[in-house]
Amino acid sequence: MKIKNLRNDLIKYLKEHHLSAKYDKAKILFENDPLHPSLRVELLEPKHRLIYSFRLDKKYRALFVYTDEENAEIIAFTNHYK
Repeated sequence: MKIKNLRNDLIKYLKEHHLSAKYDKAKILFENDPLHPSLRVELLEPKHRLIYSFRLDKKYRALFVYTDEENAEIIAFTNHYK
């Protein structure tokens, strides 16, 4: 599995929230095993939209979509508890 390069606004978000290192670690885990237990991958509601998330840490999650069988694209980073 490969994650597409991040858009500039997402890179900025990671830097502003001091999450770059956590994203890099999660990205490596995801690309090696998209179902790695520490990522806690979830299919979000409504499920028909096929938007998933994985954990960066206890507070932040990356929202993503599968673009095909071998690629994913991060569409947003969110504070999981807002």
